[in-house]
Amino acid sequence: MSETRSETWIILGATSSMARAFARLKAEQGARLLLAGRDMAELRRLAGDMRLRGAAEAEAIAFDARAPATFAPVIERAEAAGGMISAAIFVGSMPEQAAIDADPALIEGVVADSFTGPARFLQMLAPAMEARGGGTVVGVGSVAGDRGRLGNYVYGAAKAGFATYLSGLRNRLGREGVHVLTVKPGFVDTAMTWGLEGMFLVASPEAVAASIERALAKRKNTLYTPFFWRWIMLIIRLIPEPLFKRLSI
Repeated sequence: MSETRSETWIILGATSSMARAFARLKAEQGARLLLAGRDMAELRRLAGDMRLRGAAEAEAIAFDARAPATFAPVIERAEAAGGMISAAIFVGSMPEQAAIDADPALIEGVVADSFTGPARFLQMLAPAMEARGGGTVVGVGSVAGDRGRLGNYVYGAAKAGFATYLSGLRNRLGREGVHVLTVKPGFVDTAMTWGLEGMFLVASPEAVAASIERALAKRKNTLYTPFFWRWIMLIIRLIPEPLFKRLSI
């Protein structure tokens, strides 16, 4: 039995476009899939599709980043399957910054979806991965976390927090043979970005999933995808603050 076939992949936010594309790759490799999210009807349809694509098993399971009571059942189901456990975190939410400016209460949901919920879940999962001495964590952040920008600074702050958390988790779990990859996508053609102004160099979810797979094979720590976003964000980070404050980016 191959390593992939003995591995259970937990995919949080499994109905998102990027998660679907990544799940298809893992299904074709014969992995077991736990497809977690809020829309159970859609998750069940997705699980059926993954089984047809070659997944050893594919199961829909409820998960809500704002409802910690849903976390333990996902982990318990993964542990019951046996073998290595891996997790790919695609959850997040990004209301328009103008909506958050009008209603600051929206901040709590953004932070729970994009940072604290996933971090709490991974903190609960970590001991099981350590006990098995292997596995993989794919944490999907965003280039928005590299610098606070006028158009989405609350979302960016949440993703920056998640990236810092993943860095610490990598330090912890790497000692036990667990690979932690931080993914920082640029603009991707997903439901979250539909209708947003200023979109350019938009990548497909399939291209992002393929780049994640390549980064995992090379055991990279951080992935900017598409690759040129590393250089775009380097330039943005190097802009002096007095000038940056005047820019509408």
